[in-house]
Amino acid sequence: MTPKKKLKPTEFKSRILAKDMRWKYLEDNDRYLSENPAPKYRFNIIGAGMMGIEHIQVCHIEGRSEVHGIYDPSKRVIKINKLLAARDTGKRLKVYQTLEEAISDPEVDGLIVSSPNYTHIDIARVISKIGKDKHIYMEKPMATTVEDAWEMTQIAKKHEKNGKVFQIGLQYRYKSLYQEAIHEAFERQSVGNIKIINITKHRIPFLDKVNQWNKFNKFSGGTIVEKCCHYLDMLSYFTKSKPKKVYAIGTQAVNYKKLNYEGKKSDILDNAMATIEYENGIQAGFNLVMFAPQTYEEVTICGDRGRLRAFSNHDFLNNSIPKSMIEVYRGENHASRIAEINFPDFVENKGHGGASFYMFIKFIDKIEGKSTLDGVPEIATVEEGLWSIILASAIQESIETGEPVIIKEFLKVSGIPKI
Repeated sequence: MTPKKKLKPTEFKSRILAKDMRWKYLEDNDRYLSENPAPKYRFNIIGAGMMGIEHIQVCHIEGRSEVHGIYDPSKRVIKINKLLAARDTGKRLKVYQTLEEAISDPEVDGLIVSSPNYTHIDIARVISKIGKDKHIYMEKPMATTVEDAWEMTQIAKKHEKNGKVFQIGLQYRYKSLYQEAIHEAFERQSVGNIKIINITKHRIPFLDKVNQWNKFNKFSGGTIVEKCCHYLDMLSYFTKSKPKKVYAIGTQAVNYKKLNYEGKKSDILDNAMATIEYENGIQAGFNLVMFAPQTYEEVTICGDRGRLRAFSNHDFLNNSIPKSMIEVYRGENHASRIAEINFPDFVENKGHGGASFYMFIKFIDKIEGKSTLDGVPEIATVEEGLWSIILASAIQESIETGEPVIIKEFLKVSGIPKI
């Protein structure tokens, strides 16, 4: 095991106290613990729906940047976002009439793209022409097809050569359960050599979106691409390998079977089970149910020295059951433990169980060329984003054909060179 580097001592400053209105009576020179420094960076939000709102809030509490303006074709979305931004930040947002204006604004340092999935590749193409001087945060999934994901990877590489960050929003590696599982598996090596991994996700159905775009494969890329690329990224993170072979089954058993939007019937899956073999021999499983009465997710990792399980459960009930837990069992030769895990409420309540907050810290750190969250995973590379789409698409291919999918053959058919 590699010896840990000695950490430099840091002085505590509180983001939550800096944003707390109760300290507004203090002059700036009297604020130290609650110091609220001026933002260094300005971002525009492209696509200002639910995720756009989350990014405005996270940007605000992180503190080193601010949202300058928004672009969204929906007038209702724009109106609601302006109200929320004024409430959270006290500032009026600039509203752009065109995508090109939002991307090319010289007052802006970066762009946060949180528009519907099917728009991502077209936005990336515009960025490659007139947004080369901007840092980019591109929400997951980066694209709806393997071909578009590959094209975006090439755009991102050219963008990064210009000294700008091009980040994919695979933030689940910052959830408390995955942070702790990563620490146990790789820092403490609690389970030894990893052999088997399973991830389970049970949740309520897809939420309502503008024009219900997430109810149709054409616009979302399919349920496995839209909802599961996060988890497939985590499988790749734990295996440290590329997928070799996939077999999966899934159906549209319950959700939206009667939904008819503008003459079109919903065609998305609401459940799936996948088995994945990786090139290094690790085997993984993924189980999805999207008609459960709660939001539950779990990762189980078995190695040659132990087993760990980390899980999070939000059942919408007023009870005292912990939201997130980790169990580490190491048999008769080592100590085992069961512990509750969580983030501060103000972090967890800002979306995705606090993952978006820590992801945004890492995004700004990358812009500044430094790392301030020691022991926390680095942000996913564009190549990792690409592999999340490749694996998701292969799973959907297996479901549709009823046959196993060999990844190398799947990439050949998709016209993707050897990667």
